[in-house]
Amino acid sequence: MPPSAFDVTGRVVVVTGGAGLLGAGYVRALAAAGAHPVVADVDGAAAARLADEVNAAAGPGEALAVTVDVTDEAAVAALADAVLARFGRVDGLVNNAALDPKMDPEHAGAHGTAFETYPLADFRRQLDVDVTGAFLCTRALAPALIASGRGVVVNVSSIYGRVGPDQRLYDDGSGAVVYKPVGYSVTKAALAGFTRYLAAYYGPRLRAVTLTLGGVYNGHDAGFAGRYGARAPLGRMAAPGEYAPTLLYLLSDAASYMTGADVVVDGGWTAW
Repeated sequence: MPPSAFDVTGRVVVVTGGAGLLGAGYVRALAAAGAHPVVADVDGAAAARLADEVNAAAGPGEALAVTVDVTDEAAVAALADAVLARFGRVDGLVNNAALDPKMDPEHAGAHGTAFETYPLADFRRQLDVDVTGAFLCTRALAPALIASGRGVVVNVSSIYGRVGPDQRLYDDGSGAVVYKPVGYSVTKAALAGFTRYLAAYYGPRLRAVTLTLGGVYNGHDAGFAGRYGARAPLGRMAAPGEYAPTLLYLLSDAASYMTGADVVVDGGWTAW
């Protein structure tokens, strides 16, 4: 396969949750590769700062910031209109927006709710953002993705959509009760099913792939990082930049015969 098959120069790619930890990494990598990333995020100020940063670097790719709540049908329609008004096309959609109950220092102490007392409102909100958001964004952008002739939808999932959370990781020995909540696992599993539906429905008109990720290091305390690393064959959490190369591959023509697949990048976590 020629190197040009991996080229994404000029492609317009919408990244929801684009101003977050991983989303921002995807945006920077896309711009550096010559694509035009759309930073779609509910935090409009953060999206604008990231787009300004990318554009100030004067690289080959131009970023566009769009404020959007992916659970709002009208807002998602406005996102599609804004992207088409600026670029006239859409070649890729990365459904990355999610309510992720992280275990990094910023979210310490926020996950003490057991399954038996897990609030219905929290469960519904997780479904709204992670699953309904992906549905709305894909539905709104599908016509443009098909029109591009090389459209790709990448649904970002998690190892906890394939296997249950190892709740022992969250026991630091202090006696505090901490759980990875149920909603995250349910929605990430649902995204893989959504991918398969899209692949079967659209056939050659539009590719759809799930990108399933392991945990990424973001200043976690040494105890948690060590417990996680002991559970992964590669012995560590991912670095923030280690997922973007796989995403670029999935969006490129090098992956032109891949649809409906679940691509797992997890340091071997699900190998045992």
